[in-house]
Amino acid sequence: MTGADIRVSPGLWATVWKRLRGDVAAMASLAVVAFFMAMLALSASGLVASDWASEVGVSYAPPAFAASGKGGAPDAPPLAARTDVRPENPVDPLRGIIRQLRAEMAGRQAVAQEDYGIADPLEKELTEIRAARQAAGAADEAARKATLPFGADKWGHDIIKKTIKGGETSIVVGLVSALLATAIGTALGALAGYFGGRVDDFFNWFYSIFTSIPYLLLILAVAAVLHKKGVLTIILILGLTGWTGVFRLVRAEYLRHKEREYVMAANAIGASHWRRMASHIFPNVSHVPLVQMSILTVGFIKSEVILSFLGFGVPVGVVSWGSMLNEAQNELILGKWWQLAAATLAMAVLVTAFSLFTDSLRDALDPRLKES
Repeated sequence: MTGADIRVSPGLWATVWKRLRGDVAAMASLAVVAFFMAMLALSASGLVASDWASEVGVSYAPPAFAASGKGGAPDAPPLAARTDVRPENPVDPLRGIIRQLRAEMAGRQAVAQEDYGIADPLEKELTEIRAARQAAGAADEAARKATLPFGADKWGHDIIKKTIKGGETSIVVGLVSALLATAIGTALGALAGYFGGRVDDFFNWFYSIFTSIPYLLLILAVAAVLHKKGVLTIILILGLTGWTGVFRLVRAEYLRHKEREYVMAANAIGASHWRRMASHIFPNVSHVPLVQMSILTVGFIKSEVILSFLGFGVPVGVVSWGSMLNEAQNELILGKWWQLAAATLAMAVLVTAFSLFTDSLRDALDPRLKES
């Protein structure tokens, strides 16, 4: 047999990549996921959406494509610019009372000056300060845009930039939490499946405790114990409660593989337990935790929304898709739908693409599928 007749078998990842390239849905979903990862990197580096907190638009500025009127003006001017609000107008029922109190105070001040001849020594300075504040407020209001490409929130933040910055927080929470949960589940599952006996009984007892508690109650219990808002807290909450599915699958794989011939051969040549677990068995079952990590990432992104909605999410000053949806529930009462639409659309696209790619990756990594 000559050297030209020898065929080199492709590696695992070369085979996986060949299978993925032949799947149109897998490549399309991978492109979408790669786009979101690129936005995450650009946002984290400060190249994109670093000024998301800047008040560039008027309060609740509508999207440019939804604004009516010439020049993209909003349907109604802000309340401060309206001249049709009378004291009895129900839009502001206290306006007449406030004006009456101001008139009475001005009258009392005039009477005091007439009776006692005492003038306010700070009247000139206060007048200048009020005038400067009014001028600054008018200039700031004039500098804000009446419309934005996808609208603004209550404080005038650009919704597009806010969605990108919120995606950075939500995706980081999903990825890191999934990595932590996968690491815990893989380690415990490998120990339980490989050693068996009392070790397996102990970890199964521990697993049964976690699965006997409803998932939402378990999350709230861990959140109550940590009782400190922050991205790290959310990661710990999700990572410490989401490892059970990975544990069950990895344990089953180790139970099946530890009796295989290649593991017995490794034992015969004197390989240690750790070497057999990590170097021999794990490469053959690595597709299981990898696929589970992809699935957990999708689930944890949605779990972050639930935590933020219930008040256990990100702290004030940090934006995420969950906090945007939490704000949007009050905006819907006023008919301001664009923040809800932006956060929901971004999350739906990413979750759908990640789910499709996970299914394709699971098929490509399945050792039972033969290369066509």
